[in-house]
Amino acid sequence: MQQLHTIPAAQVARWWRALPFWMSLALIPLAWIGALYGGWTVLLLPVVTWYLFAAVDMALGQDTGNADPETPESALGAYTLVTRIWPAVQAGTLFGLLWYVPRAGHMGALETIGLFFGMGVITGTIGINYSHELMHQRNRWERWLGDILLAMVLYSHFRSEHLLVHHRYVGTPRDPVTARYNEGFHRFFPRVLRQSLTSAFKAERDMLARKGKPWWSAGNPFWRYWALQAVMLGLAFALAGWVGLALFVWQAFIAVWQLELVNYVEHYGLTRKHLGEGKYEHVKPRHSWNAAHRASNWLLINLQRHSDHHYKPDRRFPLLQTYTEDEAPQLPYGYPVMTVAAMIPPLWRRVMNPRVKAWRRRYYPEINDWHPYNKAATPMPR
Repeated sequence: MQQLHTIPAAQVARWWRALPFWMSLALIPLAWIGALYGGWTVLLLPVVTWYLFAAVDMALGQDTGNADPETPESALGAYTLVTRIWPAVQAGTLFGLLWYVPRAGHMGALETIGLFFGMGVITGTIGINYSHELMHQRNRWERWLGDILLAMVLYSHFRSEHLLVHHRYVGTPRDPVTARYNEGFHRFFPRVLRQSLTSAFKAERDMLARKGKPWWSAGNPFWRYWALQAVMLGLAFALAGWVGLALFVWQAFIAVWQLELVNYVEHYGLTRKHLGEGKYEHVKPRHSWNAAHRASNWLLINLQRHSDHHYKPDRRFPLLQTYTEDEAPQLPYGYPVMTVAAMIPPLWRRVMNPRVKAWRRRYYPEINDWHPYNKAATPMPR
């Protein structure tokens, strides 16, 4: 990787530097083009999101500039506004399509399924990613916006799982979302769907228990999660009946699939050192895969600078730092390419297993037996 450089706060604050992070809005017209014209145009969303951005990544290379992390919040308005308006934009598009498409005579069944597959790519790649940014913020209304986005994909418990489980236990057996070494995505996905829901509920239940309250207390956010999801399902049914409900659930499934593909890539094979008696070392940048690819970081609001996100979870996305190979392991490509590779386990293992082994030699040469880490067999923290 090239040598990193720091961008002064005064430059970070310039509005034109925020413009590339607004690229997600360009996906909305593609959804409506697919709905209005049908045919091959329903494929525009996945093609642009996966393949076009992969090509642009190759053309533009990597971004090795780090914004001054002391840049004040007041200088980031042009960046954060896109995450704040996105819930309304996504809701208008999703529910607008649910009303329009079943009534459009030119849209066949396969075209409709293809269009809402693409919509799931948007609600997963952009919507859940933006909810992730919003749920980490301190002010309540931004966290509510994050909850609304998650309800639109029926995955509201992701907030509890991410904040209370994943960030605390990443790289340990107690974190369902850390993909184990040699664990293919097709085994990882059903495991995570099951374990992340139960771990999220248990985390909230245990937090209430420490306050002397039962799980059915009004303070359990799962009541809010269930209520918001019920509203979304009810609205989908009101707009288009059982067809609308089925299409809503379909796009939600695709969105969750997209999320868990990214989760799989972000931590595959990386583990924190077990210190004995169920204790692990603190989270460091080395415990997440880093990617500095410019175009896909624009689309994903710097999610690929994941090493820094886990190291400093409260940083706004414009201030997330990238790292050199000496500080954090590097993905060979951005998420658009890596998530496609993850769907092909032999290809994934060929690309990533040598990198995991190299990571182990670099950071933990003193560990000779990795079998307990591979099998997630080390004692869990209490």
